Amino acid sequence: MLIQNVYNPIMRVLVIEDDEAICSLLVESFESRGESVECAKDSEEAEYYLSTGEYDVMILDWMLPGESGVDFIERLRRCGVKMPVLMLSAKSDVRDRIEGLRRGCDDYLGKPFSLDELEARIEAIYRRVIDNSGRNEIRFGDMVIDLDKKELYKKGEKLELTRKELDLLLLLIKHRNSYISKSRIAESVWRESDFVNSNVVEVTIHNLRKKLGKEYIKSFRGLGYRVDL
Repeated sequence: MLIQNVYNPIMRVLVIEDDEAICSLLVESFESRGESVECAKDSEEAEYYLSTGEYDVMILDWMLPGESGVDFIERLRRCGVKMPVLMLSAKSDVRDRIEGLRRGCDDYLGKPFSLDELEARIEAIYRRVIDNSGRNEIRFGDMVIDLDKKELYKKGEKLELTRKELDLLLLLIKHRNSYISKSRIAESVWRESDFVNSNVVEVTIHNLRKKLGKEYIKSFRGLGYRVDL
C-alpha cells in the first residue's frame, strides 16, 4: 500500500540520538522533505519532548548515555505509548535485532545505514499509523477515502474536497477519538509560509462539516476537534 506523501499530514519525527552528526543528517533530510523533526540526545530530553508535543514516529538509538534505547522503549510501552519506533544500532547480531523488536521496537536498522533505506522504513511504519487495513483506502462510517485517487465518497457519492480539507480529515482520523488542538492542526496541515489567517482552521472545519455532516467532527472549547470512530 502506498499513501502519496503530498496528501499526508506533515509527519512529526522524534530522533533520539547522541551522535550530533547523525542528528544533523536526519534533521536536514526530513526537513528537506517538508517533515517536522526534533532531536534529543538522551531519554531524559526525549521525555521532555514527548511531554510537550505529539510525534508520529520515533527514531531511537540503542546506545544512549544513561538509560539505553531498549530500556527506554520498553518503559514507554509499559506506559501505553504506541508510537511506532525504528531502532538504530551498531549491534548487528541477529540476537540483538530480536531483542530490540521484542522489547518494543517496530523496526530495526543497523549502523552504518543508508539514508534512503531509513527514509523508506520510516515511511512504511508511518503508513501503518494512518491505515493498517492493508488496502489503500480508509473507511469510516458511511464514507470511504480512496488514497490512490485522493477522493472521498459518502454512500457511494463522490464529495469534492480541497487538498487542505483532505489533509485535515486524515489528521483527525489518524488521531481518532482524541482531541487535536487548533494549533496542532495548523502546524501539521499548513506550513508556516501559507498559514496566514488565524481563522483558516475554523473555516476549513466549517467547510468539512458542511460536506460530511456536522455529526462527524466534534469540537470542545479549549481542547480542539476530533473524529469519533
